[in-house]
Parts: sequence; C-alpha cells; structure tokens
Amino acid sequence: MRVGILLVLLFGVSLWGWRDVRSRRERNAWERPLSIAIVLVRRGPLDDSAVRSFRKRVAALEARLTDECHRYRSGPSRPFALTFVGPIDDAEDPPRTDGEGVIDSAKESWALWRWASRVDREAGIDAGSFDSRIYVAAREPQPQDDLDNVEGEGQQGGRLGAVEVDLDGSMVDFALFVAAHELFHTLGATDKYDASGRTLVPAGLASPALRPLFPQPCAEVMARNRPVSAAAETPPDRLDELGVGPLTAREVGWVR
Repeated sequence: MRVGILLVLLFGVSLWGWRDVRSRRERNAWERPLSIAIVLVRRGPLDDSAVRSFRKRVAALEARLTDECHRYRSGPSRPFALTFVGPIDDAEDPPRTDGEGVIDSAKESWALWRWASRVDREAGIDAGSFDSRIYVAAREPQPQDDLDNVEGEGQQGGRLGAVEVDLDGSMVDFALFVAAHELFHTLGATDKYDASGRTLVPAGLASPALRPLFPQPCAEVMARNRPVSAAAETPPDRLDELGVGPLTAREVGWVR
C-alpha cells in the first residue's frame, strides 16, 4: 500500500511538472498576449507621487515592449498584458543569489518562490492566472544610497523575478527597465553583459547593424547600459531607451 501511494504521488508530481514545463514553453509561441503581474512591494514608507508614477508607467512599458516585438513579428497585436498590483507592504527583502552552481540555483528558486508566495497571499494574487510575476521591492532613497544601484533576480525560463530599488520619481523608468530585464529572463533570455557589467558587443546591442555602431539609440533589455561609444556607456533613464536586440529576440521566440 505504501509503495502504491508513493507511486501515485510520483505520477502526480511528474504530471504536474510536465504540464508546467509545457505551459512555460508555450509562452514563447506568442499565439496570445502573455499575462504579466508587476507587483510593487513597499518596504517602508514611499512617496505617493512615486507610487502613482510607477503605476502609470507600467502601461508605457507595455507599449514599449509591443513596439519592440513588432520590429520582429506582426503578432500578437499585444504581446504582453501587464497588470499593476500593489503597493503591498512587506518588510522582508527578496532573496538573492549566493552562488552559481546547480544547487545554489535550486535554493534560490525555492527561496524566491516562498517569498513570492507570501506576498501573493498578502495581495490576494492568483498566481495561476499569470504567465510570469515580477516583484519590485521598493523603499525610499537614503542620503548615502547610489540611485543607479538596482538589483534584480529572475528565474531563467521560470515564472518569477524580483527587483530591489530605492524608488523616487527619477527612478521609476529605470526600475521598470530592470523589471523588464527580469521578465525576459523568465522567457529564456540570457544576460548580455560581462562580469564588470559592461555591454557585450555585438550580443548586447539593441541595434548591432547600425552604422556607425555608436552611439546606440537604446539599451538592450538584457544588458545594463546604452553604449554611447566604444569605451563609454550610460544607464537608461527613460523607457523609450529600452530596446530588444536580435539575439534576445531569438531567445524569447520573436525570431525563428
């Protein structure tokens, strides 16, 4: 009887895993808009105007990603359906990666799932209704903080991503840029910058066929900065500087 119960449980887990993998791969067929939750997690007081601006600019991010998708393919007419959720109060930091091995990756995914599940319960989010969920954990900037320092973690090919940011009005678009970066990780896109954070050329260029090559008009979503010369690059500060290069487009299924 015990063996029979274990076999039934194993079959159930295997069936769930197979259906989840198939569902995640189906996203990259782009036969429908992907339903994405952008969840603002408030870690202490936040300026109300920054929250309102963040909420408003989620629609601008969706429009920008639509424009970039249509550079490579005509459909769907709306590749992403972004839903703003929040702000949700939660004092705990999202988990961060401590290593690069398989075990470390598994621990990170488990920790991120637990953290996100608690936020979902507090927010009343039905996780199954979204293809991916990206959490932006925000606090007010402190005098000693570097406002350009935004940290993100995303499940490669998974469903969850998290961003930590010191949020004020000047950081809204940059925070959403990093949220888009983590969103594309969940769709299978890989980083396009080196160990020092510099953009990989040509993989990390939004417009690698541009002549002259610099300055690039956009920052590639899987890189960190917009290259303005062969030796200099700057972080994007507006969503209209977000671009998707050919390699990333291929990784997420926009190009076959």
